[in-house]
Amino acid sequence: MRTTDPLAVVRNLGILAHVDAGKTTVTERILYATGTTHKRGEVHDGTTVTDFDPQERDRGITIFSAAVSCSWNGHRINLIDTPGHVDFADEVERSLRVLDGAVAVFDAVAGVEPQSESVWRQADRHGVPRIAFVNKMDRAGADLDAAVASIRERLHPAPLAVQLPVGAEDAFTGVVDLLGLRALTWSDDGEAREPAPVPEALREEALRRRRLLEEAVAELHPAALEEFCDTGALRTGTLTAALRELTARGEAVVVLCGSAYRNRGIEPLLDAVLAYLPSPLDVPPVRGTHDGAEQERPADPAAPLAALAFKVTATATGRLTCLRVYSGTIEQGDTVRDATAGRAERVGRILRLHADRHTRLDRAVAGDIVAVVGLKTARAGATLCAPDAPLMLEPPGTAEPVVSVAVEALRGTDTGRLASALARLAEEDPSLVVRTDPETGQTVLSGMGELHLEVAVERIRREHGLGVAVGRPRVSHRETVGRGVSGFVYRHVKQDGGAGQFAHVVLDVEPLGDAESGSAESGSAESGSAESGSAEEGFAFRSTVVGGRVPQEYVRAVEAGCRDALAEGPLGGHPVTGLRVTLTDGSTHVKDSSDTAFRTAGRLGLRDALRACAMVLLEPVAEVTVTVPQDAVGSVLGDLAARRGRVSGSATRAGAAVVTATVPLAELFGYATRLRSRTQGRGTFTSRPTGYAPASASVPAR
Repeated sequence: MRTTDPLAVVRNLGILAHVDAGKTTVTERILYATGTTHKRGEVHDGTTVTDFDPQERDRGITIFSAAVSCSWNGHRINLIDTPGHVDFADEVERSLRVLDGAVAVFDAVAGVEPQSESVWRQADRHGVPRIAFVNKMDRAGADLDAAVASIRERLHPAPLAVQLPVGAEDAFTGVVDLLGLRALTWSDDGEAREPAPVPEALREEALRRRRLLEEAVAELHPAALEEFCDTGALRTGTLTAALRELTARGEAVVVLCGSAYRNRGIEPLLDAVLAYLPSPLDVPPVRGTHDGAEQERPADPAAPLAALAFKVTATATGRLTCLRVYSGTIEQGDTVRDATAGRAERVGRILRLHADRHTRLDRAVAGDIVAVVGLKTARAGATLCAPDAPLMLEPPGTAEPVVSVAVEALRGTDTGRLASALARLAEEDPSLVVRTDPETGQTVLSGMGELHLEVAVERIRREHGLGVAVGRPRVSHRETVGRGVSGFVYRHVKQDGGAGQFAHVVLDVEPLGDAESGSAESGSAESGSAESGSAEEGFAFRSTVVGGRVPQEYVRAVEAGCRDALAEGPLGGHPVTGLRVTLTDGSTHVKDSSDTAFRTAGRLGLRDALRACAMVLLEPVAEVTVTVPQDAVGSVLGDLAARRGRVSGSATRAGAAVVTATVPLAELFGYATRLRSRTQGRGTFTSRPTGYAPASASVPAR
């Protein structure tokens, strides 16, 4: 590490954990310990810095990732407090994309919880080094060793505890630093006392654990092993350097402990962040592409600009775009290129983030996480680069939405305002998708879970003052022919003075796909026998009329009339699909026949013919792929059966069961929540519409 480089004293890290493990309280205590705040914020009082949104304070959970900056021992720490609820995993994903390191917080009683596993896997995908902080050591039942064991068993790195708790539960007063072999304790009001020798009652245990730590590190690190074999022990400097390298490679995770609520263990955690987590200089140069060629940009303020937008927030004072600057320098008033949109943007102001408050900056350099004002079109995931050195960085991944609701304004005059509010939400949160169902005309909002959508709708109500009705999305059914009819005769005769209307048609109606060979055999009857339409379209029409009994121009009119009749079926007025109509015979009148008459005959004739057919109601279905732990497969299969799902396959991948099934779309409402409850939050699923299938008797016609 180049200690003379200003970037060597920068740390960009996130706080990751399961909901209620204490992430936000850890963040608040870090801000207090570094002197950034002068009063400890409390989640239960709604006084935290990072949970500044009214909904976060009302619900007592983190919903939106929030960035803050602080200083510790001459280092600048850019810290992002991320959500812990599974519905907001996309916020975590975008944050991890721009971080160099992370602190994973675990509950000392619960150990590794379901969402702990999820965020850990997300960090694995991005290659983000981590250290662990076992929080809530003052709780009844707190057990550091059990928490470390759960990390080893469920997350599979080598957990290396570098501390020993002093006292337990209510008597927890501090920790023993195993590297420095000293006791770090805190007073009842959370003030740190001067380091002291290890208490005599703990000295033997501390020496034993220090020895175990040295042996574990020697097994993983070649240089440490060499020293250990030569001297039988490891110097503190060697141990620290080895722990840093193992953390950077992801081969081990340093474990500390404390109680954030009581402000015990925060200062050693900050020291560990500086000692073990990388600076921007310690991570590989960012990679991007231009014209299909891969390029690298070093973390150097003098290099061409390369920055990634990871969050967009619309505020009362303007549009804030949060950036991670990977290389180069960005100054107020600069013109930059949005490589994703392919347009130039001008940087208005540059701000140092402090949750919902900001400090003006003249410039931002490589390694910085800042917000800029003035970018009009840059979205989350956009690359900003120097106009004369274009580069495209890989954007954060966005998960597919799994839950949808229909939304509409309570007042018809607010429809336009609702559309604008939804567009703004989707701009800020790429995991929210807004669409208009072409079949039902409903506005459908899709997201990562029911809480996710509930929060989005509440934002519309609070921030835009709109009354919004939320309901279950309607699914669009179809009707098809189960058993057709042959030789159905329809005569359209109308006389009301003047020229009349006359059309006579004879129709065969059958399911599309039947009598394929018959269509080939009869295709040469005359030129009008060619079939129009296709299986993909869901309707096919042909004529086998011979002798010119129905002229070709009237045949086209009959087809147009038949297509008109497909709009409403006899079962419930749903669109009709999957049928073939054959015009087999007919007749005309010298004066009264016309295109209009034959189009009407085609429409009314097919409508009556469908009433004579055996019709089948179809419902939309989706292919669902469910990934769950092996011990939850039975429960998941039972739930899919209850939702009228048909399992089509199963496999085992990376220790998890992957089940594929076809499920009616109407039955997937609420499935995300049910799946999470049945699998303790460890199950995930994806779905894609695959068309229509016959509905069971439990599905009513409209």
